[in-house]
Amino acid sequence: MQTLLREIIEHIRSAWRFRAIALWTAWGIALVGWALIMWIPDSYQASSRIFVDARTTLTEVTRGITVETSVDTQINKVRQSLIGGPLLERIAVDSGLMAKAKTPRDRQEVLDSLRSRIDISGSSTQGGGTAVGAGTFMIIYRHPNRETALRVVENLVDSFVTGAQGGKRAGTEQAQQFLRTQLADLEARLSASESRLADFKKRNVGLMPGAQGDYFSRLQNEMFELQRVQANLNVAMRKRDELSRLLSGQDQFISTGTSAAPGTNPTFAMSDTTLRIRETNAKLDDLLLRFTDKHPDVLSTRATLAELEARQQQEVDAARRGDSSAAGRAGMNVNPVFQSTQVQRNQADVEVGALQADIADRQRRIAELKALVDTAPEVEAEYAHLNRDYDVTRTQYQQLLERLERTKLSEHAEETGAVHFEVLEPPFVGLNPVGPRRPILITMALIAALGAGGAIAYLLHLLKPVFSNQRQLGALTGLPVLGAVSMSWLDKFRMGERRALITSGAAIFALIASAAVLAMLHGRIAQSLRSVLA
Repeated sequence: MQTLLREIIEHIRSAWRFRAIALWTAWGIALVGWALIMWIPDSYQASSRIFVDARTTLTEVTRGITVETSVDTQINKVRQSLIGGPLLERIAVDSGLMAKAKTPRDRQEVLDSLRSRIDISGSSTQGGGTAVGAGTFMIIYRHPNRETALRVVENLVDSFVTGAQGGKRAGTEQAQQFLRTQLADLEARLSASESRLADFKKRNVGLMPGAQGDYFSRLQNEMFELQRVQANLNVAMRKRDELSRLLSGQDQFISTGTSAAPGTNPTFAMSDTTLRIRETNAKLDDLLLRFTDKHPDVLSTRATLAELEARQQQEVDAARRGDSSAAGRAGMNVNPVFQSTQVQRNQADVEVGALQADIADRQRRIAELKALVDTAPEVEAEYAHLNRDYDVTRTQYQQLLERLERTKLSEHAEETGAVHFEVLEPPFVGLNPVGPRRPILITMALIAALGAGGAIAYLLHLLKPVFSNQRQLGALTGLPVLGAVSMSWLDKFRMGERRALITSGAAIFALIASAAVLAMLHGRIAQSLRSVLA
């Protein structure tokens, strides 16, 4: 931790060399940011609150048999009606927003801007999860001009209060007309679908799904099982091949003894031939100590040793070919590892054969199913298509018929006053703007400017590094630093360094003080700036 803190302090000291550039950068970014913040226009917020009561006696009586509208649904209806194209254009004209719009594109931009600044929210006071209840609408609009904001909200409230009922009745009539048209079309489609389905059943008795089973499902299951059995066969064949490889590397017989003669295979026992080879080798070693290689006894002994080794090799070869008598003469027994591996190999052969028979049987059944599937898919697909069309059409017809009846009852209920509206708070706009929050933006611009200045200084430090102490030099070069020569500063240089430090501190303090003054007097400064630039 101390090492990290020391490195941070060293980087700060090195970056401090470029404080002048950092301060100029910070001042430049701060001034540009503050100018942009002051140029942002003020925003005045006008609002009004409307109370909607849907819990009337008539609503309670018709609950469950009419189209029940919750307060949240009512909010969506009002929002859509108020920000719709025709009504919104009339509000823009009445509020004076269309005064400077000359072209259709300008008028559309005005409408888009007006629509984006309107906020219609609602809070429901209903409880128990009922479909209808009471709630309030809050209509909010923001605009740089206070009077314009107030006029827009007034027009929105007037349009809502005077046109909500009429708009709902018109919407109900349109909904009924739409439902009647759709029902007539669905009824014709339902009759045609029923006729096609009946004719199809008459023509394809016995081939439809359910009469003889789902052919495609059976075929798919058989093909899946065939793939599974083929995968098992591949595994069994690889297992059999591996067991065959192990058998080829195993000896069928093993020695019953514990040692072997020199120069012989240690796998085999010390049989009579092996003992004689051992004795002959000992005799040959003794003769070589006394005689030369050309001595008759040495030559005779070597000839005898060659005959014995040839005989031993013949016995080993015969034992490996499965000759039990030869294995007995060689002093060997059956290898249990070889025997166990061979049993597993035989089991693997049986498993491979069973799987191959299973595959052949499944391939035969798949061929039989394919012969049936050649004629069944078209019948099955057409039957499913007819059934699906009939079910969808019948469901839609029933749903639309039910909605039409409920819409008729809702229309009668609305005509007698099922929902009550009341303006709780008339349109109001404060004397002071609600945005932008310039003190916060000014502070953020100050922090960004100081951060940018520090980043510039640190970047210059990385581009033009220096050694500030012996440890840095030693760490970089990897060589021991024997000593350092300190610098003796003259008084005039010391005074110059103090003046530079005081100037830098004063510049930073002035930057922070400027931000504080702008945060306190942002309203007057912004108004003066816009009036001068205008």
